[in-house]
Amino acid sequence: MTTTIVAVFVLVYLGMILGGLPFLQLDRTGVALLGAIALIGCDALSLEEAALSIHLPTLILLFSFMVLSAQMRMGGFYDWVTRRVAALPLAPPWLLGALVFAVALLSAVFSNDVVCLAVAPVLIDTCRRRGLQPVPYLLALACASNIGSAATLIGNPQNMLIGETLHLPFGGYALEAAAPVLAGLLLTWALVVWQTRGEWLLAEGATDAAETEALDRWQTAKGLTVAAVLLLAFLFAPWPREVVALTGAGVLLMSRKFHSSKMLGLVDWELLVLFMGLFVVNHALQRTGLPAQAVAGFATLGVRLSEPMPLFGASFVLSNIVSNVPAVMLLLPVAKHALAGPLLALVSTLAGNLFIVGSIANIIVVDAAARAGIAIDWRRHARIGVPLTLATLAVTAGYLWLRARALG
Repeated sequence: MTTTIVAVFVLVYLGMILGGLPFLQLDRTGVALLGAIALIGCDALSLEEAALSIHLPTLILLFSFMVLSAQMRMGGFYDWVTRRVAALPLAPPWLLGALVFAVALLSAVFSNDVVCLAVAPVLIDTCRRRGLQPVPYLLALACASNIGSAATLIGNPQNMLIGETLHLPFGGYALEAAAPVLAGLLLTWALVVWQTRGEWLLAEGATDAAETEALDRWQTAKGLTVAAVLLLAFLFAPWPREVVALTGAGVLLMSRKFHSSKMLGLVDWELLVLFMGLFVVNHALQRTGLPAQAVAGFATLGVRLSEPMPLFGASFVLSNIVSNVPAVMLLLPVAKHALAGPLLALVSTLAGNLFIVGSIANIIVVDAAARAGIAIDWRRHARIGVPLTLATLAVTAGYLWLRARALG
């Protein structure tokens, strides 16, 4: 049975690397789900064991913030924020700075993928309306959303998983992440400005603006109020975060204007299924004892994955091979150091800026650009992504080294 489990695990993570499996119409979610089904079907795990392997608090927290983000999208909040920022009477480089910090703030609360999905089309339109070259702003959007999402334990799925599994304090993590995130945002702005080198304007000049949906002030205020209450509860109340967030989602679903089917239609069910499939597959592998043996084998070679620097390197490498969520799932069992939680959250998130495929947010922005006739290939992204990732990880490594010394 161990051989079967290992074979399924290898196929699933091959699918994570390739984005699917050859000759089959499967994406990463389909591969993870099929792997879980295979393990249950061959009796490697019972249905009860598979169900118990799923970390329900993480899924509930993720679902709840998807509902919150759906509320903000349907209320026109992201559209309104993007247009207000783009209309600021600032020179292009300073406008870029305003965008970087606005996107980072939104991503820290409402999730980077959702922010990019909502902001990218509006940003393209507003850039064209002002006669600005959209590419620098789109690259800044992708990079700043990834970096900003690292600021909190609700900014992206992997941070939610880390926070819920390791029971990290919400405020404590935010304090740990603040310096690397702020440095990363400043580096994003500086690199994009330096590489643009004055080429900010479109050759054809400004164009007419497209029609936009008006801001629904009541629905936006409702969503922002729930978000503020959740943040305060996370910071100061002893209640489980997933229960508080689910209650907030329930409040938002009780709407006289937005039908629940429309709000739930904006929930990323595929991501939730991906999490469930990976939980089952990883649990089955853990039961074989092979991961523990591998960790012990590395330790005999002097590479102790439970220590900060080896864990840092493993997180960076795996995040760029299998993507950040699967990488975090693999590494959480060895996250024993006092700084392991912040380290995993920061490194797995910042590593996503390296290449387009390193982050769903990057892919969303590039796809939105392509639909608008704007080409951003892997080379253009890498010109920003590679130096930015290396610089932000160097800053993060230095910060964590100082913190580790302070902890003794």
